[in-house]
Amino acid sequence: MENTSIEKPFVVGVDIGGTNTVFGIVDARGNIISSAAIKTKCCETIEEYVDKLCDNLLPLIIAQGGVDKIKGIGIGAPNGNYYKGTIEFAPNLPWKGVIPLAALIEDKLSIPTVLTNDANAAAVGEMTYGVARGMKDFIMITLGTGVGSGIVINGQMVYGHDGFAGELGHVIVRRDNGRICGCGRKGCLEAYCSATGLARTAREVLASSTEPSLLRDLDVENITSKDVYDAAVQGDVIAKDIFEKTGTLLGEALADAIAFSSPEAIVLFGGLAKSGKYIIEPIQKAIDANILKIFKGKTRLLVSELKDSDAAVLGASALAWELKDME
Repeated sequence: MENTSIEKPFVVGVDIGGTNTVFGIVDARGNIISSAAIKTKCCETIEEYVDKLCDNLLPLIIAQGGVDKIKGIGIGAPNGNYYKGTIEFAPNLPWKGVIPLAALIEDKLSIPTVLTNDANAAAVGEMTYGVARGMKDFIMITLGTGVGSGIVINGQMVYGHDGFAGELGHVIVRRDNGRICGCGRKGCLEAYCSATGLARTAREVLASSTEPSLLRDLDVENITSKDVYDAAVQGDVIAKDIFEKTGTLLGEALADAIAFSSPEAIVLFGGLAKSGKYIIEPIQKAIDANILKIFKGKTRLLVSELKDSDAAVLGASALAWELKDME
C-alpha cells in the first residue's frame, strides 16, 4: 500500500466566523505553516464568496507544492452539517437556506472537503492538539458571540441522526420570562452566558441598581464582556456580580450536561473563558452545588490552551486527516 502521508503531507483548515473566515495550511504535527483571512461578508452570493476564498487560499497551497500535496480540506462553520457538507440556516451568516459549501469548494479546487459545526471543529482541535488529548469523553463549550458545544463520547464526536446534535447553548435555562435568543426561542443558555449575554446582564444590573461602578463611566449600551472583565480586575463589585450571575447559570447547566454524558472534563474555549477566576469560580461552585452525587468531583473544568483562531483552524484541519483516512 502506498504511503500517501508522505505524498500528501498537508491539510487545509478553514474557520468560518460571523465576521472573518480564517484558513491555514497545517502539517501532520499540527503546525500551522501559513494562514490568511478574508471577511465572511465580503460578497453578496455564496459563489462569489467561494471564488474569493479559493483565490486567497490557492497561493498558500501553491507555496507548499500545489494541490497534490494537500490530503483534504476541513471546514468549521456555524450550523455546519457533517453528514451533508452543508451550512443550514445560519442566522449570523449572509447566505440563507441550505448552502452546499463542501461540494462548492471541492468542485473549485478538486480537493476532498469535509465540513462540521464550528464548536465541533474546536472540540476536534482540542482532542487532537490541546488539553483534551487522550480523552475519550469530554464536552467542549465555546463562549463567544453565542454558546456552542461539541460533545465527545467514547472518542467519537456526537452528531446525532441529522448532523446537528450537541446544541447545549440552546437548552432552556429560564422557563419563565426568559430572554429572547437569536434562535427565536426564549430563555436559552446562549442568551445569558455568551459574551453578548453577559453584556446584556451588565446593562440590566446597572439599570436596576444605584451602586457605584466603573462601568457607569462607559456608554452603557455598548458595554462588552471585556469591559466587565477589566472592571472586575480593578475590584469593581458590580462587575464581579455580573460574572457571578453568568457563571452560576452556566455551572447549573453544566451540572445537567454532566448527568447526561459523564465527561472526564469540560473544556471552556473562547474570549469569555479567558476571564479566569471571575468566571471559573462561580461555574465550579454552581456545578458542585447542583451535581448528582454519583458524579461529584469526577469531571474536571479546564480552559483551552489553544489560541482561538488556531483551535478552530486546527480542529477543521484534523477533520481533513480523518476524511482521507476513511477513503
